[in-house]
Amino acid sequence: MKKSDANVTQAFTQIPELLARDGALIQRGRFLDVDCLLGSTEQSFHLSIRGGRIVDMAPAPILMRSWRFAYRATPQAWAAFWEPMPKAGWHDLLSLTKRGEATLEGDIQPFMTNLQYFKDLLALPRSSGGTR
Repeated sequence: MKKSDANVTQAFTQIPELLARDGALIQRGRFLDVDCLLGSTEQSFHLSIRGGRIVDMAPAPILMRSWRFAYRATPQAWAAFWEPMPKAGWHDLLSLTKRGEATLEGDIQPFMTNLQYFKDLLALPRSSGGTR
């Protein structure tokens, strides 16, 4: 695993702690209960979200563990997305998919219904310096 890939993985492992400190984001996701797969194309994580809180996060793959949707992007895309002021086209989850740097698959209904929650959740590493 390259250093940049390891930095992205490290940033993802910090998301549950960053979320626990963001009461407004937890409140925004208070009606969200979903199991999903989030991360980079090199290392993704199974997340169980209940009431807007991450109650379980484990490195993938886990044999026979199901998920409703998956959102994965290249390590380079995450590094650009987590810049303090990302460049146009690198600032938004849907922009990353349009660029071909990320994929969204599975039942995307819970993702799209809670789009702002996921945008803010996955942007949390920006506040802690991202992949630096």
